[in-house]
Amino acid sequence: MKRSIYIASALLLSVLASFAQRAPYIVSPEVHADNTVTFRYYARNAQKVEISGEFLTANQPMKKDTSGVWSFTTSAITPDIYPYFFIVDSTQVADPNNTYIFANERFKRSIVDIPGKTPLVHSLQNVPHGKISYRYYKSKTLDTTRQLLVYTPPGFDATGKTKYPVLYLIHGGSDTEETWTKVGRANFIADNLIAQGKAKPMIIVMPYANVRPKPMPDFTKDVMNDIIPFIEANYPVIADTKSRAIAGFSVGGGQTLNIGLTNTDKFSYISSYAPYTATEEYRKNFTNYAPNADLINKQLKLFTISVGTEDFLYESVKENIAMFKDKKINVKSYIVPGGHTWMNCKLYLATTLQEIFK
Repeated sequence: MKRSIYIASALLLSVLASFAQRAPYIVSPEVHADNTVTFRYYARNAQKVEISGEFLTANQPMKKDTSGVWSFTTSAITPDIYPYFFIVDSTQVADPNNTYIFANERFKRSIVDIPGKTPLVHSLQNVPHGKISYRYYKSKTLDTTRQLLVYTPPGFDATGKTKYPVLYLIHGGSDTEETWTKVGRANFIADNLIAQGKAKPMIIVMPYANVRPKPMPDFTKDVMNDIIPFIEANYPVIADTKSRAIAGFSVGGGQTLNIGLTNTDKFSYISSYAPYTATEEYRKNFTNYAPNADLINKQLKLFTISVGTEDFLYESVKENIAMFKDKKINVKSYIVPGGHTWMNCKLYLATTLQEIFK
């Protein structure tokens, strides 16, 4: 009998010890009314925890309490959507208490959304909403089946008489086809601008642009030979040059230049956001570039390049803008404050949506 009591007591103590070691309930991130934010991370045995985020100028140390929860509260942050992550004993980790994750293949970061008193252009607003569809298409170019996202505007009827222009929108280098919606909020931006009458109802196609081992040439062919025909065969679109636009960010901005400027008979609108152009295909297309500027200027209704003054690509982008101007190609540049961020990228997209198909 005593042995049974001893075993039961030992089991109870073991269970209690187990509960004692469990992580406490944590809210992270906690956005306060004054736009400060508290971040929390449970790591009882960690020696050092820091937070890194695009709302900070440098990594900041977090403080540990007696329960093993590390925390940090920011000063007031300008409303926007920001990526962040924790550094736990030199290892970068996403926030395990936050389900809002940055869609990316190389790094794992979380997202904090700080709303403004006046709704921002990317905010979920009380307007009619379009739809995001996950579609699969057969890529003959790459000999595989690939995924892309398709935004259709409010009121879209696949069997109706209305036909729509199409924007092909390309993500950054290690991003995915979901980054434009999960981080860039392309669908909400389009919803809001369409509701305000500032943008035309359109279809937005967001393909998966990472192709290995030869990313650029194969993806250009994939867009022209597989993606565009798939969209035009499956959606009620206006299948002419004046109703096609292409845009992209970072590596996608470079791909936009590669695809758009070598196919100006297919696209009337080209918008490149902070383009990364140190690629084999860009060098192939634009080293010793001798365009028929008069023809290109007639074909293109709008050609824009955008970049932030703190962007690490700022100088190279300025050189690209100067090169196109030197070749007598009409290019409109947007030079704005900020870095190589999706905060800037959302603004680039919002500007583009108000300029195309007009």
